[in-house]
Amino acid sequence: MRIDFVTLFPGMFPSVMDASMMARAQEKGLVSWGCVNPRDFTTDKHHKVDDRPFGGGPGMLMMAEPLEKAIKSIKTKNSKVVLLSPQGKTFNDKTALRFSREEHLILVCGHYEGIDERLMPLFHEEISVGDYVLTGGELPSMLVADAVARLVPGVLKKEDAAVSESFTGGLLDFPQYTRPRVWKGREVPEVLFSGDHAKIAEWRLNAARKATKKKRPDLLERA
Repeated sequence: MRIDFVTLFPGMFPSVMDASMMARAQEKGLVSWGCVNPRDFTTDKHHKVDDRPFGGGPGMLMMAEPLEKAIKSIKTKNSKVVLLSPQGKTFNDKTALRFSREEHLILVCGHYEGIDERLMPLFHEEISVGDYVLTGGELPSMLVADAVARLVPGVLKKEDAAVSESFTGGLLDFPQYTRPRVWKGREVPEVLFSGDHAKIAEWRLNAARKATKKKRPDLLERA
């Protein structure tokens, strides 16, 4: 899978994209990434990519021309072009799984007050990571890339590692424990040492429901 970021700040990406799981995914040849800067497609000496909105109002807008050229410089017939924006549909695990099946994902980082509306037909989807506003789409795009890349087959060490996590089945993940068996007087549930996989699975399902009811009852209603 190839992930390209269209961004005014390409220097933000290496510390995230070349570390941890992302680095391993690249070493395995399963994921690659790059950045394209709209400033490289400007024609004026100041490399201007923003201007004031017609009709007045605060802030600046990203201009259509350099942004379009940046996207089209890497876009192919197999590319999925996604705009990161507070106005988009909320990103979730189902969207991440769907994106992980793409051959080429182009994540476009909005900035300033947004982009020229005439560019919108170029995007296949508009995605938000939550109902709040950030300085730009760089951090959200890295969040999306991380969630997507780990679902690419072969990236995680265990193929079922992503299946038993929070949100995958509509519930939060069940509580988990590791050594020592007793820590500060708190014991690990006895059923986890029983060796009875059916009982352990039943306990985990019930524990996941309890955790979801306590922390995210809205998810339980949907599940």
